[in-house]
Amino acid sequence: MTTASGWSALLWGRNGLRSVALAGGVALHAINVYLVTTILPSVVKDIGGLDYYAWNTTLFVVASIIGSVVSAKCLSALGPRLAYSLAGLVFALGCGVCSSAPDMAVLVLGRTTQGLGGGLLFALPYSMIRLVFNQTLWPRAMALISGMWGAATLIGPAVGGVFAQYDAWRAAFWALIPVTLLFMLLAWAMLPGKSVEASPRLVLPWLQLLLLTGVVMAIALGSIKPSPLYNALGLVIGLVLLYAVYRVESSDRHRMLPKHSLSPGSALLPIYLSMSLMVIGMTSEVFVPYFLQVLHLQTPLVAGYIAALMAAGWTLGALYSSGLALASANRAICCGPVFVVSGLALAAVCVPQSGSSLISLTGVSLAMIGVGTGIGLAWPHLLTRVLANVPDSEKDIAGASITTVQLIATAIGAALAGMIANMAGLSAPGGVEGAANAAAWLFGLYAVLSALLFITVRQVIAHSAKR
Repeated sequence: MTTASGWSALLWGRNGLRSVALAGGVALHAINVYLVTTILPSVVKDIGGLDYYAWNTTLFVVASIIGSVVSAKCLSALGPRLAYSLAGLVFALGCGVCSSAPDMAVLVLGRTTQGLGGGLLFALPYSMIRLVFNQTLWPRAMALISGMWGAATLIGPAVGGVFAQYDAWRAAFWALIPVTLLFMLLAWAMLPGKSVEASPRLVLPWLQLLLLTGVVMAIALGSIKPSPLYNALGLVIGLVLLYAVYRVESSDRHRMLPKHSLSPGSALLPIYLSMSLMVIGMTSEVFVPYFLQVLHLQTPLVAGYIAALMAAGWTLGALYSSGLALASANRAICCGPVFVVSGLALAAVCVPQSGSSLISLTGVSLAMIGVGTGIGLAWPHLLTRVLANVPDSEKDIAGASITTVQLIATAIGAALAGMIANMAGLSAPGGVEGAANAAAWLFGLYAVLSALLFITVRQVIAHSAKR
């Protein structure tokens, strides 16, 4: 194993093949996210199930959370080679179920299976970097793997858009299977069979995971019927279960978050709240391809790329913001909510408009970029402050908590988006009228909810000033 630290050492020879194997797992998971977002309107047109539109994201993300959390235990028990192969097999099985789904119920089952495998594929490469590369290559390996999300915003909508354009959405899922098997074979050849490290005894926070699944399912089930009473009941049950998560997390020794991070006055609490509010606001993109195709008469390819502008804005904002000094970083954090709320408010005005007007379509595009840019400006500094506000003994759990919070917020946000859209008439009356009402309510309410960011980021800055 070479001790060189340059990109050539990472991308050449055996290290290059290992890099392809690890980055490929994350790329599969990320491309799948944007591919499915792009083809979902075509799926609904073919097999129905508009009421369950958001479930494809909600249950996928819930399963991804479970896959991410169990990845460390899977790696320690099976070793890199078998763990990666298991992840690929589960993901491929989910793709097969999705591709042959006769109705939305089977598709959601396939998406859940995909999510479990995808969560493993997403988390395992980060854990395996230290096992297969010299320490001098770790930073570049992390950057390479993280960069797969940027590549996915280009590849996912393109692949999904082409398949949807030709009414071949099932083939999009089939196409993922041989690619997955190819990366599995590469991983089998290049990754070690067993970890050279002693396997730690890992105890998973199963109770919190069970309760969080209940939170998401309660909100999702409450969104099925466009009945205010039914919706309110699902939301109330979800909030009660979320409070139960808080109580268990505060007292249980098998925690998902650093100790006392949810206590009033904690420096971490406003950081986690800010992260969650930003991610929840971003989950509105789940419905963007559908709105653009129904209301703005756009092709699946164009609709997929406009939706992906939110992720592109996130990447651009983070690239600009990541190197800022403390004072400038604080200003970037404060600017984040301005972009997010303004973007969602602009979307609430422009997305509901019907017709192929260039002005309204430009407004939608700017709205997507604005929301993503706002998140990107603040995100790197929120993440670094998570690690800066915990003792060394809590660094590992603090690092893992970043992904956990992001995925939980995504699942809850998608479930809540489904509830709002269905209440506003997405499926009844449906059509152009239902889509316009759903878009106005979804983006409008998420703009109001995201306004809480102005409070939480001020608390983040205040705690930073005390250090």
